[in-house]
Amino acid sequence: MKKFGFEIDETDQIADAIIACRKCPRLIEHCRSIAAKKIMRRTSFGDEKYWGRPVPNFGKLPAKLLIVGLAPGAHGSNRTSRMFTGDDSGLWLYRALHKAGFSETAGSNRVGDNRLVECSITAVIHCAPPGNKPSPDEIERCQPFLLKTLQAARPRVILALGGLAWTSTLKAVEETAGISFGRGKARTPFKHGAHVDVNSPYSSGSMHLLASYHVSRQNTNTGRLTEAMLDDVFKTARALSS
Repeated sequence: MKKFGFEIDETDQIADAIIACRKCPRLIEHCRSIAAKKIMRRTSFGDEKYWGRPVPNFGKLPAKLLIVGLAPGAHGSNRTSRMFTGDDSGLWLYRALHKAGFSETAGSNRVGDNRLVECSITAVIHCAPPGNKPSPDEIERCQPFLLKTLQAARPRVILALGGLAWTSTLKAVEETAGISFGRGKARTPFKHGAHVDVNSPYSSGSMHLLASYHVSRQNTNTGRLTEAMLDDVFKTARALSS
């Protein structure tokens, strides 16, 4: 489908509200400036039209697996309109998703080159932030979208990519499920492979929260996150979601 003359890939019932959000002027201006090629210019994308707006979730809801990332990439999702699409992070994520059976292909470059299977992708922040660092106030303003996504997804498994996504996911589950993971040392800290089970507030049985290092170049180029490590997380996600 098209919005603002731009192709949008398969999304969900929350998409319009996310795209229309203007609660964070700093982020909106940053996304627009990149799209207008006023800042952070990339010659490789010089002739391309950028989305330059809040990026909606990717995939239909409900979904057995919900992936929570940090924020759209300046020249990835902010350009293509689809989560984890058009940059190196997407290459890693969609390869692993396809291998685990959560996407039809490993396509990660453009709208229309892939479709998720029993999976949806969201983020803590839906606008590309300067320096990839949203402020606490911006995270707070975007939190209602994560809550609505979680409630609509009714997932069996949630996979948080990175420490900020892990913390935001725990808070969102606490609010929607009416539980507490504790504070300080009582709260399960972020680490790659962290796993927490709670009684699902949406159906009988458990809901599983998993954590992985983010698929950013900072982690993949340094070997902090390897393909084998990521595949192991998705193998666990597949087993728990079945």
